Amino acid sequence: MLILFNKPFGVLPQFTDRSAQPRPTLADFIDVPGVYPAGRLDMDSEGLLLLTDDGRLQARIASPRHRTPKTYLAQVEGEVDEAQLQALRQGVVLKDGPTLPAGAERIQAPALWPRDPPIRVRQSVPDSWLRLTLTEGRNRQVRRMTAAVGLPTLRLVRWSVGDWTLDGLAPGQWRQAEGPGLPTQATPRRAGKPPRR
Repeated sequence: MLILFNKPFGVLPQFTDRSAQPRPTLADFIDVPGVYPAGRLDMDSEGLLLLTDDGRLQARIASPRHRTPKTYLAQVEGEVDEAQLQALRQGVVLKDGPTLPAGAERIQAPALWPRDPPIRVRQSVPDSWLRLTLTEGRNRQVRRMTAAVGLPTLRLVRWSVGDWTLDGLAPGQWRQAEGPGLPTQATPRRAGKPPRR
């Protein structure tokens, strides 16, 4: 089984929270026994999180050696220029070493749901949107990469993982998918481009 879930902002990407003041978790949205996240998505990031009960599929999706492409839509502070895009495409040096080259392009603001709570907006500072595709998954990598080229991330939405996308899923909604390694052996939906205004 493979579940596609549109994780809202502020939801922990796990089923339990042992903190003194419990926060929303996957258990508040998904009542399916035996499934676990394949990969991670930070609490302050939104978008596609895959969950499965198949250990081999989980490893294939999450393992860095398989280099499953993940596409993110990032709202960043500042005007993006070609030199910054080229730096992201070539890979940037982070504290834990250089990143692999990434797909990077500036896009128009996508037609996404409003974030709750809204991002902090500074009237004196413009913002831009990027589409970034990574084939590795370091901790908070997109945020660290954009910051390294002078573009702090304000909002981050994972749009796709491999061939699976958020297409048609509102925040907090999930659906069961079909794909490689699943019983039906059906072909997964091809990754489409995110909506544009």
